[in-house]
Amino acid sequence: MSPTLLTPDAAPHYRPPTAALLEALHDALISERKLLDDLIAQMRRQRTAVGSDDIEAVDESTFATHRVLATLGQARQRRRQLNLLLVGNEDCTLRDLEAELGDQVDGRLREARIRLQQAADILTREVGMNRKLLREALSANDQHVRTLVGGPANSSTYAIEGTAPAGTGAPRGVLVNRTA
Repeated sequence: MSPTLLTPDAAPHYRPPTAALLEALHDALISERKLLDDLIAQMRRQRTAVGSDDIEAVDESTFATHRVLATLGQARQRRRQLNLLLVGNEDCTLRDLEAELGDQVDGRLREARIRLQQAADILTREVGMNRKLLREALSANDQHVRTLVGGPANSSTYAIEGTAPAGTGAPRGVLVNRTA
């Protein structure tokens, strides 16, 4: 069932959205916000687990994050379909959608949009904090392992352009030649 009526110039015109479509949009926005809230909680759990060196909890939060992201993808697909039905463009932003719908957007829809965008902003900050923490933890762990095994101080495995790695004094292929 298409909400478009074609005119002789073939330009689509959309009927005013029904109350059911607006209610479905509201539900979609609320659902997405709840999923973002779940992701925020997982980011915080992951950060706590990294801080306490709890590898099992890090793994659990990572898998939980993947599950929530899969569900979020489905929720966003649902909203794209609603966007298409409401304004004929599945990729319009929430602000564009609100502008297109005009006075048909009530306070509930506006509040749901604002809360979804706030949750997205918080999630962005949480992800940034986790990335920084994980980079620092990996670097500290890498340095700790290098200290234990007496490895080189830098982690570069490739020579800097124009320089050759220092020779070890042993002829190349000695190990291969001895075992062959």
